[in-house]
Parts: sequence; structure tokens; C-alpha cells
Amino acid sequence: MKNKVSWWLILGLLVIAALLGVVIPTGMGEQDYSNLVAGDTAWMLTATGLVLLMTPGLAFFYGGMVQPRNIISTMLQSFIAMGIVSVLWVIVGFSIAFGDSIGPEGFGLFGNPATFFMFRGVGGGTDPDLAPTFPLAVFAMFQLKFAIITPALITGSFAGRVRFRAYMLFMCLFVIFIYAPLAHWTWHPNGFLRNWGVLDFAGGTVVHMSAGFAALAGAMFLGRRKDAHKEFKPANIPYILLGAGMLWFGWFGFNAGSALAADSVAATALVNTNTASAAAMLTWIFFDAAKGKKPSAVGAAIGLVVGLVAITPAAGFVNVGSSIFIGVIAAIISNYAIALRTKSMLDDTLDVFPAHGMGGIVGMLATAVFANEVGLIHGHITTFLFHLLALVIVGVFTFGGSILMYKITDLIVPLRISPHGEKIGLDISQHDESYDFVYKEE
Repeated sequence: MKNKVSWWLILGLLVIAALLGVVIPTGMGEQDYSNLVAGDTAWMLTATGLVLLMTPGLAFFYGGMVQPRNIISTMLQSFIAMGIVSVLWVIVGFSIAFGDSIGPEGFGLFGNPATFFMFRGVGGGTDPDLAPTFPLAVFAMFQLKFAIITPALITGSFAGRVRFRAYMLFMCLFVIFIYAPLAHWTWHPNGFLRNWGVLDFAGGTVVHMSAGFAALAGAMFLGRRKDAHKEFKPANIPYILLGAGMLWFGWFGFNAGSALAADSVAATALVNTNTASAAAMLTWIFFDAAKGKKPSAVGAAIGLVVGLVAITPAAGFVNVGSSIFIGVIAAIISNYAIALRTKSMLDDTLDVFPAHGMGGIVGMLATAVFANEVGLIHGHITTFLFHLLALVIVGVFTFGGSILMYKITDLIVPLRISPHGEKIGLDISQHDESYDFVYKEE
């Protein structure tokens, strides 16, 4: 009975949101169409679609790694983010991330929730600060795709042991109170990290570091799986390769699209993205082989994703030689981090922190070192020092904030699934569905 009541409450909130969209005037106001550039608009529409593809790609990537009894649940945790975050972004998320800055000049903390509430003023015209040559609505949709994949990334750390309702609630809290303010700090013209000179071209800090630290917090808060001591093989390696391929493909929109124009910076980001990923994949395979392991498809897939993660903050700021170095060093560090994690008591199921957290950290610091004209190798130590400071601030904020969000969620809906539900798997216990390709006679 209690379970049904909670679902009716969730449905009621969605209905209220729908009514708000009808009742509250959210007109576009005066729009400026004079600065629209057709090429930029076409490219940003394309990039937005590419980034959305990454979340289904992540679903296959994660789904292939877990036990068969948790494949559907793991994949759905990524897919449901496309629904929940999309609605939340329109209502208030975009406004908190990119609305009128609240905070001292040059030290913005978060956007005014009323600025773009229910997408008020978000239309086909340009915005001089956010989208100078293409529609603000396209910019809002492009940024939405980043907000979607970030909580989806976190799910790999607690795969197989979280209630679906609790995860949905945590996702809402995370996007509103952690992701959106962090995006404001880093990408809004008045954000304090941006004004400090902290460089994050496409989300190494906002997406991957935040997801990594939140994943670490989740793994610690939820504790180990009942059978975490048992070794299990990935349920579907072809799914892993399919997901990795979709991620690689979509990442061109993720990074090259972050140039916010169809220009030479986008071209540089595209080249660096592909090169770093390729270098990291090869490094992972060769490094494993040097340690006496056989080259594996899973290793290749993880390696290429780590390379994509690490180059993300640097993609438009470095040359192609630096992208090779970033891919190689990130692969080695993340490989070591995963090896250390497996020897510890930390049950980060799919190694989200060693891959995305550490990859994001490596990429962030490498950006401060190699960034054209302003990096450490060009004599600018201030850039590197501010990146170190930002690393501490973002780490404390996202880890501590996530712990708080997990606790609040747990008070409302218990996060951890029951021992029986965990044993039979989340596919059955949470969704009454199962993954089985084997034909069985009635």
C-alpha cells in the first residue's frame, strides 16, 4: 500500500508540473534573430542529437558489465534520466545553471530559478552571453544532454543494490543542488570558477568529476553488495562494445559541440577527442599485456572511454600532441586506480570513480598544464594553482553534497534494496522483467 501511495505522489507532482506549464505565462518575449548563423545553428542541432545518443550508449556499456539479473534495471537507470532530467531542466534546472547570476560580481554561485522558469524566454532568438549565433533554445537543449548523462554515470557505482524510486529522487536532488550550481560556477559568464580562469571545455569538471565523486559517495553510503566478494564475468561483452562505440560517436558532439560554433575550435576539439581516445584504448591494452594479461575487449572499451573522459576538459584548448599524452597518462592512472579499488573494501561496482573521477581529475590538471598560451608549460603557474584549488572545492562540494543528498533520499525512500530483492536481482524485484535469450518450453 505504501509503495502505491509513493507512486501516486510522484505522478501527482508530474501532473502539477504539467498544469504549471499551462497556467503560468511563459512567453518568449522579444527575440533577437539578427545574429543567427545558419551553420552554427545546424551544427549545434546536430551536436545536441549526438550528445543525447551517449546516454543510451552508456546504458549498453553499463548493462553489459553487470550480472544478468540486473541488466534491465541498470539500463533503465540511464534511460529514465532522459525523462526525468528533461522535465526538470525545463521547469527550473536550466535556470539554476544559466539564469541571472546570484552572487557578487565575478563570483556567481547559482542562477536565479525565475530567470528561465518553465523555459520563459527560451526561444529561437540568440543570447549575447550564452548563444550569440544560434537559438537559445538549442543551447538549452544542448546543455540538457550534459545534465542527463551525469546522474546516469553515477549509477554504475551502486549497480545491483538501489531502489528505483530512491534513485529517481536522488537524481532530482543531485541535478538541482549539485549539478546545476556547478555548471553555473564553471560555464556561466559570472561563475566564480570561470572568472578564476579554470578551464573546462566540455565537462571534465562539471560532468565527470562530479559524477565520479558522487559515485564514490554512493558506493560508500550504500555499502558492499552481498556477493561483492564473488568474481563474476560481464553479462554481455558485445553490449559493452556497442555502448563504447555509441559513446565514442556521441562524444564528438559532446566535445566539438562545446565550441558553440561551427569553427576551427570545434575542429580542434574533434581531432583531439578522437586521438586521445585512440591513444588511451591502445595504452590500456598494451599496459594489461605488459602485466601478463591477455588483451581484452572489455579493457579496450574501458580504455577508450577513459581517454574520452580525460580529453573532455582540454579538447578545445590543447594541440593534438598533448591529446596523445593525456590519453596515455589517463589510461595508466585509471588502470592502476581500478587495480587498487579491486583490492580494497570499496564496492564501486563498475569503477565509476577510477574511470570517470580519476579521468576527470587527470584531464582537469592536464588542461592547466598544456592549455595553449595560458598553461603551465607556457609559464602560467596561476592557471595551474587555480585548477588545484578548484579540484579541492569541486571534490568537497560534490562528495559532501552527494552524501547529504543520499541521506535525504534515504529518509524519504530507503535507498538500499532488501537482501531478497538483491539476491533475485533488480530486474525482477524492481521491474518484474527479466533478461533471458534462452528459449524455454512451456
